[in-house]
Amino acid sequence: MTIRVLLADDQAMIRGGLRLILENQPDITVVAEAADGVEAIAQARRLRPDVCLVDIRMPRLDGIEVTRALAGPQVSHPMRVVVVTTFDLDEYVYGALRYGAVGFILKDAGPALLVEAVRAAHQGDALVSPAVTLRLLRHVTSDVRPATGKPATLTDRELEVVREIARGRTNREIAAELFISLSTVKSHVSGIQTKLDARNRVEIAAWAWENRIVEST
Repeated sequence: MTIRVLLADDQAMIRGGLRLILENQPDITVVAEAADGVEAIAQARRLRPDVCLVDIRMPRLDGIEVTRALAGPQVSHPMRVVVVTTFDLDEYVYGALRYGAVGFILKDAGPALLVEAVRAAHQGDALVSPAVTLRLLRHVTSDVRPATGKPATLTDRELEVVREIARGRTNREIAAELFISLSTVKSHVSGIQTKLDARNRVEIAAWAWENRIVEST
């Protein structure tokens, strides 16, 4: 199955570079490009791509507003948005995370990580890669006060799965780590999302960091 991607970035050179990298893969095709946030939303709603790769800083509407429009809590059929960021913009990334972004990629990430991010978003599995996930989530939640209410009632096994998700592990990696089947992991993830009212794995991971479910190392 071909993964259909929308590229949204105000710099034509960056869009061109991303297109070359992605379309060099046999299972990925770029169906549209957008130079600003308004155009990105219009193109995404018209074409319904599998993954929207959205820069955080764009004219007219930034990546946060684009994410909210395409994947926010009020969207009945949310799309999969991967936000392009740099670590000096993490305050913006946290907002995008809250509006339903399913992944993050750094501006200076190599081709392999870019492709991994798009495929992961399409599969609804990993956030991006463990290294990026850990660094990003630790940073964006470092100044966020943990929720004061009682944590959701999760079983011990579900808490183990939550910790692995917060560490950026894929379903297959979690299955291997916990010695359970892939289908069991998927079942746990679904149950955890329901209990936490989380829209995706990013929100599960953010909840884990905010509530100190997983320790920083």
